[in-house]
Amino acid sequence: MDFGLSERAQDYHGRLQEFMDSHVYPAEPVYAEQRRELRGRGEEHTVPPVVEDLKAEARRRGLWNLFLPDSTDPAHGLTVTDYASLAEITGRSPHLAPEATNCAAPDTGNMEVLHLFGSAEQKKRWLEPLLDGQIRSAFAMTEPDVASSDATNIATSIVRDGDHYVINGRKWWISGSADPRCKVMIVMGKTDPDGHPYLQQSMVLVPMDAPGVEIVRPLPVFGYSDQHGHCEIRFTDVRVPVENLIGEEGGGFAIAQARLGPGRIHHCMRAIGMAERALELMCRRAVDRVAFGKPLAAQGIVRQQIAESRMAIEQARLLTLKTAWLIDKQGVKAARSEVAAIKVIAPRVALEVVDRAIQVHGGAGVSDDTPLAQMWAGLRTLRLADGPDEVHVRSVARAELGKFTG
Repeated sequence: MDFGLSERAQDYHGRLQEFMDSHVYPAEPVYAEQRRELRGRGEEHTVPPVVEDLKAEARRRGLWNLFLPDSTDPAHGLTVTDYASLAEITGRSPHLAPEATNCAAPDTGNMEVLHLFGSAEQKKRWLEPLLDGQIRSAFAMTEPDVASSDATNIATSIVRDGDHYVINGRKWWISGSADPRCKVMIVMGKTDPDGHPYLQQSMVLVPMDAPGVEIVRPLPVFGYSDQHGHCEIRFTDVRVPVENLIGEEGGGFAIAQARLGPGRIHHCMRAIGMAERALELMCRRAVDRVAFGKPLAAQGIVRQQIAESRMAIEQARLLTLKTAWLIDKQGVKAARSEVAAIKVIAPRVALEVVDRAIQVHGGAGVSDDTPLAQMWAGLRTLRLADGPDEVHVRSVARAELGKFTG
């Protein structure tokens, strides 16, 4: 296995790191202040102007749509392994860097779905403005009334009525849907509730302004209200043209699997980026803060926390890079067990590192004076997003036992 960066990726790596140092990190306090001002005007989910400034600068530097794979864009695309290192860098500033480079979830996954399965008309209407960063999107799969970790439970109905589909149901934790720039959702529901369990679901494109789409409420995460929002949405007799179907009826489950595989690499490498920044903050704090007559860095327990964090990060990164390499060489299906494993390991490791960093920071660690508390909230949520840990552990166990049971 070779995890070395290609010449193209090395160039992007250096330019992205310079962009982070010169623009993204300095923009973090500006972003926080602009969000406070917007909240004061009752505009909780309006994007702060500094984000658009960063997007313009990233485009000027050619740091745009870096997630697009080589198979999609041979002229500029990267392998999954190459992109992994860039995703890690953006994870160090998770609220700014991914969006600044047009590499933020859920848009990346939606763009990949539209590229792979969308019609020419769908690509023209939705994919092109997404690639251009003009709009944002949402992915509506999780539901409040069923255990959505098992996609066969999804109850939202998508019923054909002449030249339209009629959608009824409830979704929640629909990331991005409170943002005024969010113009379309990919909605997963059942078109054939009596069919094979994995052929019942379909995906349709639903404009946010379609009659019958109701945003019930934005949901905070551990008290944090993200700018883009995570909403509960009710669909009441929502009608969309049959042309809004993505792929074929009954293909929703397969599309979901194709969408979530590479996306989990992105999530995991960004989590590792958060862990790296947390470890950096922990080390700086340990060197600078004095307790009981000597720096925290001289305390044995703190040294152990730092060492454990470094070792865990390296292990998580190596497993994630192995998974990316497998996808590059053999495809997503061949890496299915590894994808499940990293979805458990990377957020778990990052959460542990952030928790140690919080402990070393004391009261400052649970305040908003450092990014640690919000990192913790995001990483704890990541252990549920795209399927809870238990589902992925089950997948790894099934794959392992399958070697012995045939």
